[in-house]
Amino acid sequence: TGDLLLVARERKRASRLPLFAIGYSLGGNMVLKLAGELGDHGGQVFDGVCAVSAPIDLAASVERLARPRNYFYQRRFLQRLRERVVKRHPLAPEFYPLEPLAQVRTIRDFDHLYTARIFGFGTADRYYETQSSRQFLERIRIPTLLLHAKDDPLVPFSSYQHPAVGLNPRVRLVALEHGGHLGFLARGEKRFWLDHVLRDWMIERLAVAAKASLPA
Repeated sequence: TGDLLLVARERKRASRLPLFAIGYSLGGNMVLKLAGELGDHGGQVFDGVCAVSAPIDLAASVERLARPRNYFYQRRFLQRLRERVVKRHPLAPEFYPLEPLAQVRTIRDFDHLYTARIFGFGTADRYYETQSSRQFLERIRIPTLLLHAKDDPLVPFSSYQHPAVGLNPRVRLVALEHGGHLGFLARGEKRFWLDHVLRDWMIERLAVAAKASLPA
């Protein structure tokens, strides 16, 4: 979140224009976590944040990914992660050793042997515990939109039963029966349904903010 905050603050300083953060999948987890970390100061940077198909409970999503029905998803992810390690090994062999790759069978294995160690979390469990955004939801103080499909094969909808999702008035959940993981397409003119929803939501938030700023 530190990298995102640095870029966002600089963009806000340079443009003085309204700024929204929209994150997809893991990016969604990041923008939610940052909004929670900023708390009451979030409005100084963002006018709102939106997370689409976000794994707000990383451990639950990794567990879901390891199920047999998601075999091809996990295999593809692992293939790309292995390729990254091999590519980066010559640049930083101390961070990207090749030997542990033989032990990597799941995403949890990779996170334990690489992600957690590279970023100083120690273990995969510690990484999931500290970086899952659901524990930051109650601290969010800016308009926040969550979009998630109940049939998402990678992110269990049960993650969104966290109390803060319903109790925090700044957080709005749009739960759809279908859409999979980032698969929000529709028939008709508005085929890219998600784009229209996000655009309309940002316009609505800007209109509300403008109205609130008018003198009584």
